[in-house]
Amino acid sequence: MSAASTLPPPGQTTPRRTLRSWLAIDERAAVVAFAQTTVGRALIFTIGLLAVSRYFDAWATLLAVSAALAAAYLPKYRNPVLFAATWLATLIETATSGNDFAEHIGLVIAQEGLAELSAVGLAIGSLLLVLAGIHHLLRYVRQHPKSLIARRPVITLLALEALLCGLSLLDIMQGLPRVLVWSLLVVVTPFIWFLPYAIIDQRAAAGQPLLLQMAALRPFWSPTYLPFGKGAAFLQKFLAKTTDDLAVTQLKGIKLLVWSNLLLALKAGLGWLLVGRLGTPTVAETVDTFLQGQPYPLLTSWTALAWSTAYFALQIAIWAHLFIGLARLAGYRLPRGSWRPLESRTLMDYFNRFHYYFKELLVDFFFIPTFFKTFRQHPRLRMFFATFMAAAVGNALWHFVRDIGLIARVGMAAALQTYISYLFYCVVLATGVGLSQIRAGQGIRPPDTLTGRLYSFIFVWSFVVCLHLFSDGSRQHSLGERLSFLASLFGVI
Repeated sequence: MSAASTLPPPGQTTPRRTLRSWLAIDERAAVVAFAQTTVGRALIFTIGLLAVSRYFDAWATLLAVSAALAAAYLPKYRNPVLFAATWLATLIETATSGNDFAEHIGLVIAQEGLAELSAVGLAIGSLLLVLAGIHHLLRYVRQHPKSLIARRPVITLLALEALLCGLSLLDIMQGLPRVLVWSLLVVVTPFIWFLPYAIIDQRAAAGQPLLLQMAALRPFWSPTYLPFGKGAAFLQKFLAKTTDDLAVTQLKGIKLLVWSNLLLALKAGLGWLLVGRLGTPTVAETVDTFLQGQPYPLLTSWTALAWSTAYFALQIAIWAHLFIGLARLAGYRLPRGSWRPLESRTLMDYFNRFHYYFKELLVDFFFIPTFFKTFRQHPRLRMFFATFMAAAVGNALWHFVRDIGLIARVGMAAALQTYISYLFYCVVLATGVGLSQIRAGQGIRPPDTLTGRLYSFIFVWSFVVCLHLFSDGSRQHSLGERLSFLASLFGVI
């Protein structure tokens, strides 16, 4: 059958085609032209404020949207605007009572009995020290591109993290010295995974300006531990070059911001139905009742696990669309952070679609270095081992570093003990993705039929739901207890 014979008759369009055309505002010349007018820009600003206000405080919303549009419309001042917005947002966040920095520092202050110290003051001081240190570090790398930290940024920075953490746990580090070391540790930690991108770019012959490198460190559009947009070189690659391109990029950003709000509403609606009306318990509660000998019915337990998985997937997509939407308002047409994970055909496909920038970090800093240095004479083992280093080792390290504050709360031994279940999750996930990668390399792919797609969906998401039991975020159950509960879901126990 020819392609032409599958098209609808003239004058008719399928419902999907109509919806796609209606949503594709960035492909309409009239809308793109309107987005470049004063009224169009004002409308983009207003919609941006409304969309972002669901997530940030009023000051953070105004700062993020205003800075994004200022960077887009004032290209000569783009780098200073991005730098000022990024570090001003970080400084204001740090100065706000109850922020993560102050909370973690305050915990150690209380443990050391130094109530006269200000957690917020120490956080701000540590942040300014870190800012100055990063500036000198990047200048040093520019001047010494063959230095250890320039050649091995991830290993060096993780070693620094381990050193600071180790110092804070030494018996001789008591009182004010421990508080100071811990303050520096918790403020340095959020930049650990941003700095390698800046260092790698600085050692290149055509590195990006230092001001932009500093602006891309935990940028104002994504105040997280994960580099949404990677580094300055990646940002420049996707920067809009013309006014038309900028308008299209911003319209795509608005669509992502609106979509993030729709997903937020979907999450709230499902939560109201499943938790508020049907009383679906949390995963931790279902494990608790199982261990007490009074388990929930199987349907309820499976619903709890499926809902927890869906909640996590929705949260990832919501934040990814929000952050990339803001970056696009600033003129950077970055790839989406999560793209149709429900359409994943294989575990490798799922890993690529579900959390793009997390996958990119693991590939850049763990997969690629391993792939080019190990098992060169054994292609399949080489691919599997590199995938394992990324999806298992890199995954585990990133999450442990992110949760560094747990060490101050419960101690190193207890923190590692609560982390065993997540380590199991990483190993199983990496094994599955690695085998999927090898099969794809051999040309083995699921059939592109309705039955094949249904089978792929059931296989991939059954795997994801079952494995989510070991990464749901709760830490009160051991690996053995979780394995026993999982066995009970299949009627083994």
